[in-house]
Amino acid sequence: MPTHDETSAFIRDYEGLTQQQRDRFDDKRQEFIEDLLVMERDPRKRFRAALRVKKVQGASGLFEMTWASDGRAIFSMGRPVVQGKRHIVWHRVGDHSILP
Repeated sequence: MPTHDETSAFIRDYEGLTQQQRDRFDDKRQEFIEDLLVMERDPRKRFRAALRVKKVQGASGLFEMTWASDGRAIFSMGRPVVQGKRHIVWHRVGDHSILP
């Protein structure tokens, strides 16, 4: 199972989401985790297209995941905590305004 950390900004953002937004993000985060598990077994695999995971322009090492039409989550791949497992650092979650 992948490991993770959250920044204080992510926690603050998450707490500011409505319950409906949290539920939607949590559902998409579960799909994200499922994809990470597949990638741990086969590094050639990628995230499903519906998550629209891509690099954040102008921000080295940061990626965004789309969880709603105006919902984004910014994350990075951290140094593995457990050998062979991906480690995700969640930086921000919200609408387009969170993008750097």
